[in-house]
Amino acid sequence: MKPMTSSSTKFQTTPPAVKEPVKVLLLENIHQSAHELFRSRSFEIETRSSALKEDDLIAALAGVDVVGIRSKTHVTARVLEKADKLLAIGCFCIGTNQVDLDAANRRGVPVFNAPFSNTRSVAEMIIAECVMLARQLGDRSREVHAGTWKKVSKACYEIRGKTIGLIGYGHIGQQLGVLAEAMGMRVVYYDIAQKLPMGNNRPLPTLQALLAESDYVSLHVPATPETHKMIGAAELAHMRKGSYLLNASRGTVVVIPALAEALKSGHLAGAAIDVYPEEPESNSDGFRTELQELPNVILTPHIGGSTEEAQEAIGREVSRAVTQFATTGATTGAVNFPTVELPPLKGTHRVLNVHRNVPGVLRDVNRIVSDVNANIDSQVLSTDANIGYLIMDLSQDVSAEVGRRIGALETSIRTRVLY
Repeated sequence: MKPMTSSSTKFQTTPPAVKEPVKVLLLENIHQSAHELFRSRSFEIETRSSALKEDDLIAALAGVDVVGIRSKTHVTARVLEKADKLLAIGCFCIGTNQVDLDAANRRGVPVFNAPFSNTRSVAEMIIAECVMLARQLGDRSREVHAGTWKKVSKACYEIRGKTIGLIGYGHIGQQLGVLAEAMGMRVVYYDIAQKLPMGNNRPLPTLQALLAESDYVSLHVPATPETHKMIGAAELAHMRKGSYLLNASRGTVVVIPALAEALKSGHLAGAAIDVYPEEPESNSDGFRTELQELPNVILTPHIGGSTEEAQEAIGREVSRAVTQFATTGATTGAVNFPTVELPPLKGTHRVLNVHRNVPGVLRDVNRIVSDVNANIDSQVLSTDANIGYLIMDLSQDVSAEVGRRIGALETSIRTRVLY
């Protein structure tokens, strides 16, 4: 397989070495905490308030080193092929399914995200929605706004003593389990990976067992082929009559027409949906779903992590990871890249090399170092199925020549020389 490279990406001297700032493009109103960190490192920032279509994104990425996006901007293989100078992508959110991760990997572009920062915000929203569904608060509020006074207690409940089933027990699921237990709920969970339970949270062996046991079912899974439409008519029928479904994970996980039918038939007593199979690209676009106008259904516009605290934390987390990569080559936190982190070493220059993971690359690199009589002060290599990533510190007087020769290797994808 030939490397997906062009002559402009085979060898680069990073901006600090030529006294040019790292150029960053931030889309979709990324929080100011990211701007502040980038500016503190003298990065040059350009911003756009909305997402960009493919052709517009390609044009905007000309000369850009780093792009920061949220969930609406899609970085496709075509975008990556055209963005020759792009060093890294920051997804200022949890998900990374809006980026072609494999194409980015093969072109030597690490993708960073924020897997932890909005955990609390999502978990708190789910707890609030459990209470709202149990008390039918959405309907009562809408009625009073419309001038109708409907004081009822029938089919309204406390959540204390009820069972919440968590599908997916990652960071959000675990945090939610802790909060739900504090509210007096019983917590069960199902995950395809073995997870250590928090508190008295209890794992169940199958999805069907969880659906049958839970009064509330809350989804916290990524968008994968395995989770695509994982909650359909059969799964909804397996849920307890009078139970509730909550989804703040990915819109492709639930079959919306089947959910609408389960609600209309009365099999489910309510639902809270924050994500949808197709979502508007901007706040000015209209939106329709079969779930509108159904009783005791809470519909929100993908705001599970949309709190000031979460967005500030996300801005810091992603910008810190991207900055570390741009200035030291560290890939800690990248979702599509071998993890390498090497402390800076004074008095040396750092060579970074991404190459195809085939036999003989390290031999060729070390031969180049030997040919120029360079001394390697430190060297770390890590690989995945497609690529290898090498960080090497060596003498300042030969670093440019070593970088040039390594970049000329047939196996090289991208080579940079730092400081």
